[in-house]
Amino acid sequence: MVMQQTEARVSVSSGHNKASSHRLTQDQRSHIESASQLLAGGIAGAFSKTCTAPLSRLTILFQVQGMHTNAAALRKPSILHEASRILNEEGLKAFWKGNLVTIAHRLPYSSVNFYTYEHYKKLLYMVTGMENQRESSSISSNVFVHFVAGGLAGITAASATYPLDLVRTRLAAQTKVIYYTGIWHTLRTICADEGILGLYKGLGTTLMGVGPSIAISFSAYESLRSYWRSNRPHDSPVVVSLACGSLSGIASSTATFPLDLVRRRKQLEGVGGRAVVYKTGLLGTLKRIVKTEGVRGLYRGILPEYYKVVPGVGICFMTYETLKLYFMDLSSKL
Repeated sequence: MVMQQTEARVSVSSGHNKASSHRLTQDQRSHIESASQLLAGGIAGAFSKTCTAPLSRLTILFQVQGMHTNAAALRKPSILHEASRILNEEGLKAFWKGNLVTIAHRLPYSSVNFYTYEHYKKLLYMVTGMENQRESSSISSNVFVHFVAGGLAGITAASATYPLDLVRTRLAAQTKVIYYTGIWHTLRTICADEGILGLYKGLGTTLMGVGPSIAISFSAYESLRSYWRSNRPHDSPVVVSLACGSLSGIASSTATFPLDLVRRRKQLEGVGGRAVVYKTGLLGTLKRIVKTEGVRGLYRGILPEYYKVVPGVGICFMTYETLKLYFMDLSSKL
């Protein structure tokens, strides 16, 4: 009898320990999942930006060409001409000018962006009561969730890493006149010349552009990928992510490029001898650009932007999905 009671106590104790161990394992898996999302997002963003850095710099240089008091002084946009000028005057490495700060910005930005997107998406599905009905939910409902989650994620990530984005823009926009010599020098100079708030110059315009841009990007990507996989389930996930990411990049860039152009010019006006041209808000700046450069001025630099986002966004989504699956596979073996 005593033996049976002892065995029963041991059995209960053993079961309790197993349950505790199971709960601990679940907690660990949750932490691993979060770390995997952050790491996969950061690597994906940094890798894609490095691959497309030359086109990113060309885009910025085209966008700020309009920052002249005399519109007649504007050069006719030519990707080959500008690329040749950079190569001849600054050398091959100049195509990656500011890429270190780009990576320093993109690692945390993409980490926060993808991580918060996954969590905002879960939260929205839970709030709307579609948590267990994702597959059966209407297309419009899913698009709404992806759009809102993407917009919130973009705003969160952009707000958290904006000073580095400002530094990246100013370093990349330098040509012959070198005003900033590095990340820390740029940060110190901005604080000295413009105050702490200078680190957030153009933030409002940025959020107005980034929110819709990331919202369109994520919702288009998720919708295209879902449609593709339902019609061609045996296609390579890598190819699907690359293609759908590229198409979503085109959609988001086309819709929000004028806002991005205004953001760049707001970040750079009055810097390094540039004139302070845009003294009004967003609408006033847009009107001035249309008046001095025409409607086409709102899309100055859109061609290199397309060249950049087609591979860039595709590579980013492809890398993120691949790494996420890889990390999930690793965690399942632990």
